[in-house]
Amino acid sequence: MHIGVIGATGTIGSRVVDEALRRGHRVTAFSRNASWITDRRENLSWASIDVLDAASVAAVLPGLDVLISGFQPGNAAKDFADTVRRSIADPTVYATAAQALLKALESHPRTRLIVIGGAGSLEIEPGVVRADHEDLIHASLDELGLPRAYAAAVRGHREALNVLRASNRLWTYFSPAEQIAPGERTGRFRIGGDQPVRDADGLSRISAEDAAVALLDEAELPRFVQRRFTIGY
Repeated sequence: MHIGVIGATGTIGSRVVDEALRRGHRVTAFSRNASWITDRRENLSWASIDVLDAASVAAVLPGLDVLISGFQPGNAAKDFADTVRRSIADPTVYATAAQALLKALESHPRTRLIVIGGAGSLEIEPGVVRADHEDLIHASLDELGLPRAYAAAVRGHREALNVLRASNRLWTYFSPAEQIAPGERTGRFRIGGDQPVRDADGLSRISAEDAAVALLDEAELPRFVQRRFTIGY
């Protein structure tokens, strides 16, 4: 397939690029400014994109089978603190990006969209979403070492999911595990829907490498069209 990856220099996006190339796909990797990137692997090309501009996104869609968006404000892989600050300053940016992506797809309705979002919109128990409860968000952010003001960004991710849920495009929303970091590619994990997948210790965790495996599995064999899914060990 021909797979586009927005946020291709990010922690998850870069591993999605690696996984797609590993499987023999052609990849167009998108960044805000691709002119400085020197990665010239076979079957990989780079292009600049403004994910908040529907026309910019629409211009790169011809020929793509799947577009995977790992958009974050700033460059989280290089300066995570800056991304956190930007996310707090404008938590609506995630919904704005979702709207732009969907608008772009109006002219290419057969292109599938997979959005990498957040875990805060998962149901921690039936009917209870962490994003709806300030104390639950704060407890989670404290555990992750993030400022409590980041709760606004958690809700921003949830609003992006709501934007997608109102659309009839071929979208899929991926909520990573609550704990995600670079690690080992095992290819062994469990898949869930609207609730976190927890291990024997009650932890919701996954490596960025295995998140990429799950995303490429979904790209190759769609199971969650117009639905959200998550994974965990």
